[in-house]
Amino acid sequence: MGIQKNVKIKNKKAKFTYELLDTYTAGIVLAGTEIKAIREGKASIAESFCEFNDRGELFVINMTVQEYSHATHFNHNPKSERKLLLNKNELKKLEKEVRNSGLTIVPLLLFTNERGLAKLKIALARGKKQFDKREAIKERDTKRNLSRIKKAFNN
Repeated sequence: MGIQKNVKIKNKKAKFTYELLDTYTAGIVLAGTEIKAIREGKASIAESFCEFNDRGELFVINMTVQEYSHATHFNHNPKSERKLLLNKNELKKLEKEVRNSGLTIVPLLLFTNERGLAKLKIALARGKKQFDKREAIKERDTKRNLSRIKKAFNN
């Protein structure tokens, strides 16, 4: 599997598990072998989340970037914490929201931009209750059934 022009790795569970309030695009501090592995599409953000450290820096935790196949013994740790880059005002706003209202920051999409840099689309989110999830499942099922009926009706 060669290097892809544009990589898009999604976190499909995020929309189902959380109510998304606000989205941001952040840069990521990566090692050389990490960016090469991401360009090969060998990364996952399914179980990951974002957290602030005591210095007010934002890190993505539990993001998996598999080891780069052509690296030597200088390869990276697949599960290490990676620093996210946002401007100071965005960081302050996010930190205030997380500390005060108990919201969480979830990665939605890992992608490479036109310059080949890895970016992470993150969202300020509120966890959904079990009831909301059931409601979402019910809605999805009714949409599916409606489209099935329409398709049968049109044929």
